[in-house]
Amino acid sequence: MKYIITIGMLAASLSGLAVQPQDSTTVRRMGQNPDVTKEFELNPVVVTGTGTHQRLKNTTAPVAVVTANEIKRAGITDFQQAMTMMVPSLSFNPTTMGSYLMMNGLGNKYVLILVNGHKLIGDISNNIDLGRIDMSRIKRIEVLNGAASSIYGSDAIAGVINIITNDPEDEITFTSSSKYSGKGQFTQDVNLDIAKGKFGSSTAFRHTQADNWQNSPFETVKAKDGTESLRETVYPLSFGFHSNTVTQKFTFKANDKLSFYASGNYYWKLTDRPVKTNDTNGGFNYDLHNESWRFEGGGLYRIDNRNSIKLDLTADDYRGNHKFITDYQGYAPGDYAMSKHQKYYNAELRGVFHFTQNSNTVFGLNAREDKLKSSSGDVEGDAYTLSAYAQHEAKWKAFKATVGARYDYHELAGSHFSPKATVMYSVGGFNIRATYAHGFLSPQLNELYYKYYNDNAGKKPTITIGNKNLKAGKSNYVSLNAEYRNDHFSVAVTGYLNYLNDMITRKAYPITNEVIDWSRQNLHLTEEQIDRLEDYSLYVNFDKAIVRGVQVDASANLFPGFIVTGNYSYTYSRGKLDGVWQNIERSIRHTGTIAANYSHSWGYYRLNVNLNGRLQSKRLFPDEDDAPGYGIWNINTRHTFDHIKHVQIEPSIGIDNIFNKKDSRPKGVNYALLSPGRMLTVGLTVKFN
Repeated sequence: MKYIITIGMLAASLSGLAVQPQDSTTVRRMGQNPDVTKEFELNPVVVTGTGTHQRLKNTTAPVAVVTANEIKRAGITDFQQAMTMMVPSLSFNPTTMGSYLMMNGLGNKYVLILVNGHKLIGDISNNIDLGRIDMSRIKRIEVLNGAASSIYGSDAIAGVINIITNDPEDEITFTSSSKYSGKGQFTQDVNLDIAKGKFGSSTAFRHTQADNWQNSPFETVKAKDGTESLRETVYPLSFGFHSNTVTQKFTFKANDKLSFYASGNYYWKLTDRPVKTNDTNGGFNYDLHNESWRFEGGGLYRIDNRNSIKLDLTADDYRGNHKFITDYQGYAPGDYAMSKHQKYYNAELRGVFHFTQNSNTVFGLNAREDKLKSSSGDVEGDAYTLSAYAQHEAKWKAFKATVGARYDYHELAGSHFSPKATVMYSVGGFNIRATYAHGFLSPQLNELYYKYYNDNAGKKPTITIGNKNLKAGKSNYVSLNAEYRNDHFSVAVTGYLNYLNDMITRKAYPITNEVIDWSRQNLHLTEEQIDRLEDYSLYVNFDKAIVRGVQVDASANLFPGFIVTGNYSYTYSRGKLDGVWQNIERSIRHTGTIAANYSHSWGYYRLNVNLNGRLQSKRLFPDEDDAPGYGIWNINTRHTFDHIKHVQIEPSIGIDNIFNKKDSRPKGVNYALLSPGRMLTVGLTVKFN
């Protein structure tokens, strides 16, 4: 029997490499412990590029991988921080309402986030709710650029982020992890895994919390004549919150051919915003309450060792509510009112076949339904999608190619056919890959039917209006990748072009009498609110958009136990609207991540030191002031003591934001980052095995 207790994995620094380059895996034995701990997973198995399990170096589509060991060495317990510090093609535009994800110059609606290959839904004010992702269960995170796989279809024009979780392996494993840093930021994870005969069970509980914080007590107030003034505000730069997540997964292996799984996830989050009073500015009448239920189940039938059929069923229900903290519009403190309700149902049947020794073929059928009810945008609707796809991969001498196609029928956007093709040539330590992929994205329900007014807490008020005449977005993605790797060094360069037609965006127009009349009828605005309006935003299609980019990933194992990595991303994303080219909103031109990790053992003690930095240029806003660029560095140290049989103790200590970088401008600007400055992080991990 094997027991593992983990109390406190801590720190918040960073780690390693988005794509680990070497071909062999380096391992280190912990003292006299018979278990072998992998320090660097240099050539992990990946699935996202082709839908079949392959070693990273052998996949035809280049995939970036962040492993659980890299996340652990960095002391990271937050998904956003892991992606920010390890994958330069990803960025997050910080707002008090959440973080807006950007990938390769495109916004979060063009990014498909998967958990074990199944879509994750849920957003707060159009910002993806990343709190649903339980970092304690992650085995690895795979990032695929562009719509480069036939497997995933719509929503993947910018790329795919596939979060792979662990299944129980040891007979009994109990884990408890904690992390604490400044501003009341605290994370607690508890996990119980059981693997007994044909039966497996994984139980996970996660609690996170943080306080409100400000970097400036002032906000900018703009009058209608354009003059600006400052006033004190209690409006936080980052909202305080507390959340709980519970996940249960069961697996059952009936025999060598047939296995089943079923899982459920419950997520609960409540913000802790300052209360609105007559004596202060920036308070609120309600907190934000988010809650979700997610269920998954399915089975795998192995026809033989090389051929299989799998069925997956997913139901995801995500709700956003207002929990009132003052008497407001007929509500009393403690009352709830629904603001948004999202539902997602998906059924997929997939077969993987090896008709010849050097090939594999994937066939799939997919049925999906999306539902949305939103009081804030006065939206209620649903749409279904039916899909079929096929993908074939074959190897011939030094060449390997993957070709595929997908057919989607969307209830509102109609039919679409999406071909994909990748080819790889390998010689010695070199791999050269070329990719073409056609993408498709139907208009979202809120883009079609939105009706929303926002006073923007001190900034000029805005109206956002949906457009029922929107067209589906389409993309053509091409890339060329060259890679060299040996046991101690690796470098990869990828250049890509993403051509988009009918990309959906929002455009500001001057206020008109027609819009004023519409606002009175549909939004029930007061004359005072109408008098403050300067313009309104309408969802429209770009004439076209082009994203050009280059990514460079390099790694060197300079001597045993010491690895240095550097990743750079250049993105030039522009859209043409009404004949005029402009930057795509919130895009960033230059981003880089740098990491150095040192690990060494002395008998029963092991030291791991991890330094990680992210540098990025300004974030671009066509109609507003840009957010400035920044550089931020973290360090984390982890100390492992393994001198007691079946017991492992791991205290850790680190510093986030070593050079105390923070944006202290008054509220009302586009922020570069929300960090409160330099913070000490501490933690403890205890394992019994």
